[in-house]
Amino acid sequence: MSESTVPPGAGPLAGIRVVDLSKILAGPYVTMSLADLGADVVKVEHPDGGDPTRSWGPPFNGPDATYYLSANRNKRSVVLDLKSADGHEAVHRLISTADVVVENFRPGSSLHELYSYERLSEQYPELVVLHISAFGDAGPMRLEPGYDMVAQAAAGLMSLTGEPDGPPLKAGYAMADLSAALFGVIGVNAALVERARTGRGQYLTTSLYESQLALHVSWATGYFATRERPRRLGSGHPNLVPYQAYPASDGNFVIAVGNQDLWRRLCVTIGREDLPADPRFITNADRVTHRDALNAELEVTLRERTVEQWCTLLGQAGVPVTPIRSLDEIYASEQTQVLGMIGTVDHPAVGELEQIRFPVTFRGERPELRTAPPVLGEHSREVLSELGYDDAEVDRLLAAPGDLREEARPHQ
Repeated sequence: MSESTVPPGAGPLAGIRVVDLSKILAGPYVTMSLADLGADVVKVEHPDGGDPTRSWGPPFNGPDATYYLSANRNKRSVVLDLKSADGHEAVHRLISTADVVVENFRPGSSLHELYSYERLSEQYPELVVLHISAFGDAGPMRLEPGYDMVAQAAAGLMSLTGEPDGPPLKAGYAMADLSAALFGVIGVNAALVERARTGRGQYLTTSLYESQLALHVSWATGYFATRERPRRLGSGHPNLVPYQAYPASDGNFVIAVGNQDLWRRLCVTIGREDLPADPRFITNADRVTHRDALNAELEVTLRERTVEQWCTLLGQAGVPVTPIRSLDEIYASEQTQVLGMIGTVDHPAVGELEQIRFPVTFRGERPELRTAPPVLGEHSREVLSELGYDDAEVDRLLAAPGDLREEARPHQ
C-alpha cells in the first residue's frame, strides 16, 4: 500500500499483511504486536478448537480463556485445515497476499516441511518468514519440545530465581515465551526495513532458549570474567547492595541504591549514620562482599516502621523506593491511568473487554485497540471472500471435516 493510501492514524505498519500460523503465546504475541502497530493480521486456526489457549482456563471470559484473550486482539480468525488439499490451497492464496508469515511448527513435523521457507520462498521471494522454536534450529536439543517453564529451566532463569536457601523458581511472567516474541518483533521489523531496500524477503528464526541467553546480559559477562557459578539472591542484585526487598513492620518494600550518594542518603534517612563509616560497607564493592552482614543491619532498623512510613521518608530523600504492589493496585493506580495503558475493546460475546495496551507511543499516541480477540473462525467468510472464493466454495471449505491435524505436541 502506498503512503498516500494509508488512512491517517492507521499505524506505522498499515499496508503490511501478516499470516499467523502460530499458536500458544510467543508467536501470537509477535503477531498481536504487529497488529497493534497497524498490520492486517490473519490468524489461521484448525477447525477442531483452534489455538489451544482458547481452552487454557479458568478463568474464561465469554467462549475463550483469558489466556487466549491476552495475545490475539486486532486480528482476524480463519479456520482452515492446513494439511487438507483445499486448506493448503487456501493458505497459499492467503500467503500470496502477505508480507510476513509467523509460525512455530515443531521442527521435523509434517507442517514444518509443508510450509518450509525453502518451499515458500520459491513462490514468494519477497516473503518474510519468522519461525519460533523451543531450542533453535540447530544443535542436539533442536527437536525437543518445550513450554515456557521448560525453557526457563533449560536456559538458566530458574537457577537465578528464588531465595538462596529455597528451591529454584520460575519467573511470574512467561519470560521465555515473551522474550522470544519481542526479539521476533524486532527481527520482523528489521527484515521489512531491509526488504524495502533490497526487494527480498528472508527467513528469520528465534527460540525461547536463545532469547533467554540474550537476556542474561550482566549475568553472562560476570560468569565469563570469573567462571564462577552464580547463586540465587532472592530479590537481591548480583552487583549492587543494598538493592532488594526489605521487611518493614507490616510488609515488604524495595530499596534500590545505585551510587554512593544514594547510599549516604539512605543511611541518614533511616538514622544509621554509622553504616557508611563501617569498613565493611564503605564502597559498593565492600557492600557486595559483605552483603549478608549489611542486610542484617538494615533489616533490624527497617522493621521499626511501616512500609508506608519508609516509602514516604525515603522518597522525600530521593532514594528509589516502592511498596511491592499487586495487580489490582497497579491497574487502579493514577500512574497507570495517566499513561493510558489500559484500554477497552468491544467483544461480540463479552461486551467491553479490558486490555493492556501497546507500551510505545507514536507522536504522543498509543496504537489503537481496533478489534477484540476474534472468536474461532469469526472472519473465515470475510477473508476467504477477499481471496476470491465464491459463496459455494466458502461453504465447502468451512464444511470440510477437520480430521487431518498436526500431531499433538507442546508449545514449540
